[in-house]
Amino acid sequence: MAAKTANSFGARDQLRVGEVQYQIHRLDAVEGAERLPYSLKVLLENLLRNEDGRVVTAEQVQAMLAWDPQASAQDSAEIQFTPARVLMQDFTGVPCVVDLVAMRDAMTAAGGDPAKINPLIPTDLVIDHSVIADVFGSSDAFRINTDLEFERNHERYGLLRWGQSAFDDFSVVPPGTGICHQVNLEYLAQVVFTSERDGRPVAYPDSLVGTDSHTPMINGLGVLGWGVGGIEAEAAMLGQPLSMLIPRVVGLKLTGELPEGTTATDLVLTVAQLLRSTGVVGKFVDFFGPGVGSVPLATRATLGNMSPEYGSTVTIFPVDAETLDYLRLTGRSGEQVALVEAYAKEQGLWHDPDHVPDYSQVVELELGTVEPSLAGPSRPQDRIPLKAAQGTIRGLLAGWEHDDAVQGGLDDASAGSFPASDPIAVSTLTERDDPPRTGTAKSPSSWPSDPVEIMLDDSPAHLDHGDVVIAAITSCTNTSNPSVMLGAGLLAKKAVEHGLQSKPWVKTSLAPGSRIVTDYYERSGLTSYLDQLGFNLVGYGCTTCIGNSGPLIPEVSEAVTGHDLTVASVLSGNRNFEGRIHSETKMNFLTSPPLVIAYALAGTMHTDLLREPLGQNSEGQDVYLRDIWPTAQEVKEAVDAGVEAQMFTDGYSDVFTGDENWQNMGISDSETFDWDDESTYVRRPPYFDDMPAEPQPMSDITGARVLAYLGDSVTTDHISPAGAIRPDSPAGRYLKDHGVKVKDFNSYGSRRGNHEVMIRGTFANVRLRNKLVPDVEGGYTRHLPDGEPESIFDAAQEYVADGTPLVILAGADYGSGSSRDWAAKGTMLMGVRAVLAASFERIHRSNLIGMGVLPLQFPEGESAEDLGLSGEETYSITGLEGADSVPETVTVGITDDGGQTREVQARVRIDTPAEAAYFRHGGILPYVLRQLLQD
Repeated sequence: MAAKTANSFGARDQLRVGEVQYQIHRLDAVEGAERLPYSLKVLLENLLRNEDGRVVTAEQVQAMLAWDPQASAQDSAEIQFTPARVLMQDFTGVPCVVDLVAMRDAMTAAGGDPAKINPLIPTDLVIDHSVIADVFGSSDAFRINTDLEFERNHERYGLLRWGQSAFDDFSVVPPGTGICHQVNLEYLAQVVFTSERDGRPVAYPDSLVGTDSHTPMINGLGVLGWGVGGIEAEAAMLGQPLSMLIPRVVGLKLTGELPEGTTATDLVLTVAQLLRSTGVVGKFVDFFGPGVGSVPLATRATLGNMSPEYGSTVTIFPVDAETLDYLRLTGRSGEQVALVEAYAKEQGLWHDPDHVPDYSQVVELELGTVEPSLAGPSRPQDRIPLKAAQGTIRGLLAGWEHDDAVQGGLDDASAGSFPASDPIAVSTLTERDDPPRTGTAKSPSSWPSDPVEIMLDDSPAHLDHGDVVIAAITSCTNTSNPSVMLGAGLLAKKAVEHGLQSKPWVKTSLAPGSRIVTDYYERSGLTSYLDQLGFNLVGYGCTTCIGNSGPLIPEVSEAVTGHDLTVASVLSGNRNFEGRIHSETKMNFLTSPPLVIAYALAGTMHTDLLREPLGQNSEGQDVYLRDIWPTAQEVKEAVDAGVEAQMFTDGYSDVFTGDENWQNMGISDSETFDWDDESTYVRRPPYFDDMPAEPQPMSDITGARVLAYLGDSVTTDHISPAGAIRPDSPAGRYLKDHGVKVKDFNSYGSRRGNHEVMIRGTFANVRLRNKLVPDVEGGYTRHLPDGEPESIFDAAQEYVADGTPLVILAGADYGSGSSRDWAAKGTMLMGVRAVLAASFERIHRSNLIGMGVLPLQFPEGESAEDLGLSGEETYSITGLEGADSVPETVTVGITDDGGQTREVQARVRIDTPAEAAYFRHGGILPYVLRQLLQD
């Protein structure tokens, strides 16, 4: 039951919908609410409803009403946000459950009640990150991959089955069902949430935090939510509000309509480039304007999904008629739809195309300028117009920088110029960011070529630089969108009818985000055509998009590794960071599902899909992409005929049931978990070992060494990879020492319940570049002052044995990418006390604090490289010891080999009082445990 609120603003009122009288907290009861953007209105309601005078105060409400759009993040007021629920996937959810179980053990050991460690708000965990596309291109691929998934993950799934029964308000969607964000969009989300207070129903905006960075996918439905670290999510589950600074809000004004031949994917890649160049890291983005109504709900969800790729915390659409239509389509009840409409209109949350709220900055996008696109080879914001793809890929292979390669491709294109290279329309209220650099180089006349002959099914084939070896329709980013999925199915049908086949060296796969997709494929008669091109169902899960792409075709793998070929993957995903998709694909391109199939047919990135044939028909005639591309009308007719509400109602009627493997798992009814000391998947973590009852005073850091000296844009994939475990890595050696065969290694992501594996996997990405070992790629460093290259894990162990504290040096955007708490946990467990970077991405900075690691930022405009640091110096960090509170700056002393010391004033990136409290307690988990022990 919700706690009683102070209601000092007199906002509490009633709203009757049908036969039900709901309590609401009116936004129009407070002056100034009408000028706020949609996203901040939701936050304002959250404050009004949860105002208790202690955690949420009247001053916080007043700060929201007085919001200054131009205030910097540092000058913004702190508020406490209480989400309605928490969403998790299994890669991040398993360590959350492990931590909660360990907290129950610690609570028991301290003489407390273990039942206090229990979710206090609804929490849903969807198992979607563990299925691997081992088998593909066959009718039994799904069954075999699912059986292998259970075989590999039985211990993890046993923990989750136990948690579902041991914890209240904790639901688990079993494997083989779908991807968490698509399940959230199609089933879990309510748009308007209801609960009881004093025996009466209360209605309020649905909201959530999720342990996956793509949680903002639900923003497309008008639901406020974003990704947080697992440790923050655990605190939210335990009733702790999230401390945040009121963000700046960028308004993205949409006008016009998408042109024929473009897809939701083309739009999202355009927006990714636009918002990255605008600079929206840590900000909210609200869509508004007359073009909003023309954007289908599934496309809105795609745009929300890729918020992390823009850097924004939230990318949200308001509620409108399209929202209601989607709720009806997905089988939500008539009563719920009526509540959403009545509540949104009553609260001023209904979209008004003529109303322009106050924004920190306004960016405009004319939808008619969007064109077919892909993005890569390693960053989602690096968009390439399809018309320029051939020249761009050849430029990249020739060693050109991305901007130069794109420009070269554009110079070769016959169509008009690249729309996103035009200046961006930015509000004059703030200084605009410079547009990305655009080179003027011509397309290369030559590029590397080293064709290797291979035998596939007794037929010769040739593999060369730039060829496609993976083509995957994957990820909730696009598989939640019936238009692009049915468009892909229609393209497959036409391709088969024209006699085309996927090239035999391409590993093809279909991994939708929910079973609804295969239902409407079957209903539309398109499954057989996809199967004929090798796009058989491999599983319902993230697969290729998170690195679970499975092995390449053996002959292909041998050619790639033996001849160091630069080959490509093409996927309908949201991430293509280096080393993520597959260790053997150096180029990875994001694009729409129809274009994924097109590139599988072509077999190479060298083909100009707009001018050159994909192949020949049975009569030897050339077949072009234009011959098989479905029209917008054809796609619309397929959607109208193939997708209906009953599919969603039936598909989600047994969403928590699972198959026989899931149902037959034996579980204990104990309040505490029975740890298996022999398990290599789930082990009790050491976070609470020897934890004192009171936090220790802050102390300075002296005599520290640099464990790794990293550059710009180091992602959480670099810090804590989720993909395959190499046999010769520290984690691989650990598993082999514990009797695990290489074929059973599974992935890092699946073993996040075992800290021993994850410490050894920290900084283990095969593409990591550490300036302490400039000639070595991968997870290596030197034990200073004079050590030879060795694994980062081994060096860290030696430093721990020496009693030497560690620091990380990094460039800009450190920790971008997934909301991966193990990137912070592993860092802390290695003995790293501080990270000194040019700048941080939001989620990783928060996670570092949550694990007691100090995030420090160089002075504005400076970096380790600018200061001429080698990383071989000895470091001290002073200003913490004896301080009553966490200081705003600290002094970093840097002593070189000659004994010369210089000092740098570094900014402490602990931005809120709550973060300061977490840091002083050694992390958020000890903080929460101590609070519960005191209650």
